[in-house]
Amino acid sequence: MWDLRILGPVELLADGRRLDLGPAKQRAVLAALAVDAGRTVPVEVLIDRVWDEHPPRTVRNALHTHVLRLRRSLETLGDAARLEFRDGGYALSIDPERVDLLRFRRLAGRARGPAQSPGQTADLLREALGLWHGQPLAGLRGEWAAQVRDECEQQRLSATLTLAPIELELGTPPGAVADLVRPLLETHPLVEPLAAVLIRALRADGRPSEALACYRRIRQRLRDELGAAPGHELETAHQAAPRRPAAEAYVPRQLPLDVRGFTGREAELSTLDEFLDEADGLLVAVVSGTAGVGKSTLAVHWAHEVRDRFPDGQLHVNLRGFDPGGPPAAPAEVLRGFLEALGVPSQRIPGDVPAQAALFRSRLTGRRMLILLDNAADAAQVRPLLPGEAGCLALVTSRASLSGLVATEGARPLRLDTMSGAEGRELLARRVGEHRIKDDPDAVDRILTACAGLPLALAITAARAATHPSFSLGTVAAELTEARTRLDALADSDPATDVRAVFSWSYRTLDPAGARLFRLLGLLPGPDAGINAVASLAGMRTDEVRPLLALLIQANLLAEQPAGRYGCHDLLRAYARELTDRIDPEADRRAATHRVLDFYLHTALAGDHLLYPNRTKLYDRPDPVAAGVTPEPLADMAAALDWFAREQRQLRAAVDLAAAADLGTLTFLLTWALGTYYDRDWNGRDWIACLEIALAVAQRRPDDPLRLARIHYSLGSAQRELGHPDRSQHHLELALELLDGRDEVGERAIVHLNLGTTVRELGRYDEALEQAQLALEVYRAHGWRAGEASALNNMGWVHVILGNYEVALDHCQRAVAIQEELGNWPGAAHSWDSVGYVHHHLGAYAEALTCYRRSRELFREQGDRRLEAIILTHTGDTHLAAGDPALARDAWRQALDIYEEIDHRDSAEIRAKLRSDLARVAQSS
Repeated sequence: MWDLRILGPVELLADGRRLDLGPAKQRAVLAALAVDAGRTVPVEVLIDRVWDEHPPRTVRNALHTHVLRLRRSLETLGDAARLEFRDGGYALSIDPERVDLLRFRRLAGRARGPAQSPGQTADLLREALGLWHGQPLAGLRGEWAAQVRDECEQQRLSATLTLAPIELELGTPPGAVADLVRPLLETHPLVEPLAAVLIRALRADGRPSEALACYRRIRQRLRDELGAAPGHELETAHQAAPRRPAAEAYVPRQLPLDVRGFTGREAELSTLDEFLDEADGLLVAVVSGTAGVGKSTLAVHWAHEVRDRFPDGQLHVNLRGFDPGGPPAAPAEVLRGFLEALGVPSQRIPGDVPAQAALFRSRLTGRRMLILLDNAADAAQVRPLLPGEAGCLALVTSRASLSGLVATEGARPLRLDTMSGAEGRELLARRVGEHRIKDDPDAVDRILTACAGLPLALAITAARAATHPSFSLGTVAAELTEARTRLDALADSDPATDVRAVFSWSYRTLDPAGARLFRLLGLLPGPDAGINAVASLAGMRTDEVRPLLALLIQANLLAEQPAGRYGCHDLLRAYARELTDRIDPEADRRAATHRVLDFYLHTALAGDHLLYPNRTKLYDRPDPVAAGVTPEPLADMAAALDWFAREQRQLRAAVDLAAAADLGTLTFLLTWALGTYYDRDWNGRDWIACLEIALAVAQRRPDDPLRLARIHYSLGSAQRELGHPDRSQHHLELALELLDGRDEVGERAIVHLNLGTTVRELGRYDEALEQAQLALEVYRAHGWRAGEASALNNMGWVHVILGNYEVALDHCQRAVAIQEELGNWPGAAHSWDSVGYVHHHLGAYAEALTCYRRSRELFREQGDRRLEAIILTHTGDTHLAAGDPALARDAWRQALDIYEEIDHRDSAEIRAKLRSDLARVAQSS
């Protein structure tokens, strides 16, 4: 049994077990498909739903990666769920009954049917509402997710408004009806029918004072927000409720001033609302997060929003857990202040903490009070300050996760992350004015990037812009990006608003081993890393580094992300880097950098070998794996593809890091190891960027012409694949010059082979044959059969262009035989394509299609989407020549789908084919 949940966090449960659905964007892809289960969602629509209006440049690659991983997760379900690409989009083929949102809508629709009795309607709506387990799409951000949430909430509201009166009529316990209605009334406080049902339920449950309080609250809100009086239905429910004079008592109101213009954090506020709605047995909620992320601001704002739920008052204290001005507040000091606020004379307050805590809990008995315990150091500081029974809520904020309170006191945890781009933009607009935001959107983007989504940094920047209205936002953005570090630009004389000082308060709580690891994290390439990369950086075993990672997570200096990855926002990374540069000896920093680069290099080389076992061997082998380095174990090609996809940003950054450290061999080897993956993933631009970096490093030491030749050869191949044969020829000819007079005949042969392909694309066919012949002679002379097959294949391709079909077929069939015998499947796939191409030109269309089918199967097994699309294009051409335009269109559309997914230049050519074919069909009809 399995279920896909959307009415809460996006979850896939199989036999009671939650399957790993990956990061938020990946879950958003699944949700965006699930709401239209069975229907095709165009790629553009899917991108809009998941990435809103600002998708990254590589969004199609990212989408394809997410889809591949989701397919693996869905494999657990067999044929019950399939994620398919068709008609320019993706479709999730799944039983709608297994998707909670779709089942909810079906049940609610049936309940509205005229043939249902009240009991049947109630049964259907109970089942429908029972599917909810939180805020829909919880944890997903963006306009589409917000829109779906709003629609779901309206449907839930409608179902509840229908069910609640029926429940009262059917004799359902009124307390249960009140529990059904109350959470929605908190979300929709101006829906009078909802309030009327709650008042009726409370009255029937013998709780007239609560009914009266409910009526007064909504009457006040109607007056304040709408300028209206209660309607007939609400007034009737109120008039039926017996009145009772309210008792007068001193009510403490200690909440700090709410933040003016509070923005964002809708998901987190909703989560706190959900905690409160579950609060029959809940006494404690913990808001944790890194320094400067806005924990106190959120807690104070939410406390103001719900203070009416706590009519007996609110208590507040700053526990100074991470305060540079002195030690954390002692529980005895806090309890004395609380007891005095509750009316206990100072002479009656006991002297020891246990007795104070007991008296405090006694004073809270029968009351509904909110206790805001801000900036806690640890669980031990908090425990004496907690209430003893339901009705009161302790809301705790801390930089530590306080997992002990979660484990022993049943606290509900909420981890606060950095702000989204939309939330940060709204914060700036509220603080500096919407007109300034609209006048310079580019500067706003640079400010948001520099502040890394940290509310404290955004608030400091906004304050600077607001207090200097003559400064343009461009000037403010330049200060952030041009300062020695962004931390300098965010410095302030007040330690409470100096980002560096605020971070330091958390850092000082670490033990030496944890502090060292945090500092070294500033040396990581990329924004996050897996545990093996972190262990290699630190020169430790994974079992040694894991407790230290837990310590940093507990201190909210690090976040554990899906799939066992660890990272922190950019400003914390900058702070860590600043610390390691100042504290750790240069030799230690250099050794750590070498270790983490060694991790990426050896894992990437192993992955490259899995993707292309017969790739030309390197002449300069890397050093053995360094002590303290733990490469990632990669079992097979699929694992290698997944690792490369997951580590793309880190690997790209690793090349930059190696070059900056002037590590020429490492820079070259890393770049080489990325070549096959970049080619398969059609990421030629990043490959060229890495090669140009490697070239710049190698040119600083021109005493290694072979390495320079290798880089020029690789640049030539990459430029040709990107459609720049002139640039390709330039680099390949430079490679030949560097190899002139050297003994590396194999190196010259592969350059001749590639130069032949390049000049063939330039239309110089005699020269292409000459270059392939030069390579063939070398390969045969040295018994290098894979190279011989490649040269034969290239010669065959030129002969088919020249119309020498029988010669071409002989060359290409010999190439296939050699490659299959060697088990060189990438080479065999190329050669099968060539044989099919020759058969096509000989008019043997059935034979051509058989060859293409074999070639496509091999390329698909290799995960090579670009070449699979090329084969589909050739397949369509052959179908058209064979007189079957419908099959031709189908093959071309599949090719176009792939080209559009990987953003390939040949997509325009396929569109032209489809347009031309449609025009022919129109003329014939």
